[in-house]
Amino acid sequence: MMIDAKRTAGPGLPGAAAPARKTAADSPWRQAARRLRKNKLALFGLAFLVFMILFCFLGPYLSPYANGKVDVARLNKPPSALHWLGTDGLGRDVLTRLMQAGRISLTVGVASVVLSVAVGSVLGALAGFYRGIVDQVIMRFADVLLTIPSLPLLIIMGAVMSEWKVPSDYRIYIVMLMLSFLGWPGLARLVRSELLVLREQAYMQAAEALGLRDRRKMFRHLLPNTVPTLIVVATLHVAGAIISESTLSFLGLGVVPPTPSWGNMLDAANSLIDFQKRPWVWIPPGVAILTTVIAINLLGDALRDALDPRLKGR
Repeated sequence: MMIDAKRTAGPGLPGAAAPARKTAADSPWRQAARRLRKNKLALFGLAFLVFMILFCFLGPYLSPYANGKVDVARLNKPPSALHWLGTDGLGRDVLTRLMQAGRISLTVGVASVVLSVAVGSVLGALAGFYRGIVDQVIMRFADVLLTIPSLPLLIIMGAVMSEWKVPSDYRIYIVMLMLSFLGWPGLARLVRSELLVLREQAYMQAAEALGLRDRRKMFRHLLPNTVPTLIVVATLHVAGAIISESTLSFLGLGVVPPTPSWGNMLDAANSLIDFQKRPWVWIPPGVAILTTVIAINLLGDALRDALDPRLKGR
């Protein structure tokens, strides 16, 4: 006796197959977003970063002390109802300075990483795609930069800027260029290694058979497949760039007053009296650097696990 397949399927089977079809139809980005939403630490890090961006970029517009005028009547005052985090050695509101400094530090960190990604991805794509002499020239130059310790080189460049008396308004852009100059070699090597694998895939052989131009093969078919890796690495590099900028500014070789940054706010507490009697001068910028870097690292680790689950646990 023949059995009707529709009758024996049962009412639950079509419903059970629907989620499987839905999951299969989801794009890799949606699957990554779903994995990211399950990570509570990543959501906390993302929420904190959003708060810091709003705090630093919108907060100064709401503060009555945004002009940064010196007030000799309020030098080194402790926290109060008028000044929630106290005042510094020039009578300026520490909370407002903290917000303005965060705007500079975050901008320097993000902009330097964006420049590093742009330069490193293009040079890495050229090296991985053409190989041969192009690969040798780009990679040997990258190897030379990677062998130089970054912090001593940054200190030397900062000392040169101080010797040449570069104005504080221009130092921000020079620090961005310095950090991006030291950050692109690692990204270029990463992109090159990715392209050496991707260019051997079947879809690239099809692109070769169709006679597509090299520029289209690189920028339309190869580089887009490295975007998840670049997002993860760039996110983690932002934290390193913020720390590097803060270190240079703390040493007086990066962003210098009157332009505020978290690093030169720490440098303002340069005496034992400040450390013992005026903790409101140096604790807020230190906490801002620590919490921001931790939040970026939490988000970066979660992005790595979400965009490439094969790396989880390594």
